Amino acid sequence: MTTESASTPDASGLTSDSAVYRTLLESTRAIPWKIDWASKRFAYIGPQIEGLLGWRADSWVGVEDWAMRMHPDDRDHVVNFCVAQSQAGVDHEADYRALTKDNGYVWIRDVVHVVRNGQGEVEALVGFMFDITERKKTEEKLLALQKELEALSFKDGLTNIANRRQFDASFALEWESARNHGLSLSVLLLDIDFFKQYNDLYGHVQGDRCIADIARTLSLALDSPRDLVARFGGEEFVVLLPQTDLSVAVKVAERCQRLIRKQAIVHAQSPHEQRVTVSIGVGTITPSGQLKPCDFIEAVDRQLYAAKSNGRNRIETLQAPA
Repeated sequence: MTTESASTPDASGLTSDSAVYRTLLESTRAIPWKIDWASKRFAYIGPQIEGLLGWRADSWVGVEDWAMRMHPDDRDHVVNFCVAQSQAGVDHEADYRALTKDNGYVWIRDVVHVVRNGQGEVEALVGFMFDITERKKTEEKLLALQKELEALSFKDGLTNIANRRQFDASFALEWESARNHGLSLSVLLLDIDFFKQYNDLYGHVQGDRCIADIARTLSLALDSPRDLVARFGGEEFVVLLPQTDLSVAVKVAERCQRLIRKQAIVHAQSPHEQRVTVSIGVGTITPSGQLKPCDFIEAVDRQLYAAKSNGRNRIETLQAPA
């Protein structure tokens, strides 16, 4: 008596082994597929594809169906990449948005293995499609959070204007741009006059409110989208004015003082009409490589110190050498 081989075909024409393999493949969440390289037609795609994208398995005839059921923004670079890798006989994977039958999309990771014949020629492509939509959503949330944290890292927590870190980064870029193009660059350093006395008299909460009010007022004095006002530290502020000569920078400084005067913040211990005022140092330079950026800031800071030494509530200017 002979025993029937495990590979004997059943009534469907499949061997029992291949039927088991197909059952295993079609019970996974990954979607198996195979494309004949010569005809560029699907030899097989798992029925799970209909549950994921809505397209029946028998509607996936050739690679054109695969390409056209891809988000237009992803199509060209993904198709070109996969064709090039396949022609070179290189296993690869690609992420893209596959279109659903109801005009939505699902993020897919396609993992592709190149099958060669005995002569080493590409015979077929086999692979698996994985639904990575949730992973992509998580990545997008993390990216958005990262951008939000990055934005916060450049913002002063008290005043909501730029902080010293943002100023340093912007100043470095504008300095390089001005040097490369032979353009002028101006900086204003401002200090709230008699602020220690203000804090001692009104308290730190009111002091913080005063700093925030001054920050908002200084923001109103700027003209160009590239102009930047930042909190430099404590009660000090800095204004960056790209492509601005000294005469215009002085006008901006005067506008800052005028707007702060109009705000009329009471300061009983100030000799200047018992109102909050600011001292301002102004500097302009056309960078040429002789003076370092930090040296220029120090030079402007000396002008601010001069304004404070000369009675406060005034502007001192510097036309820095190139």
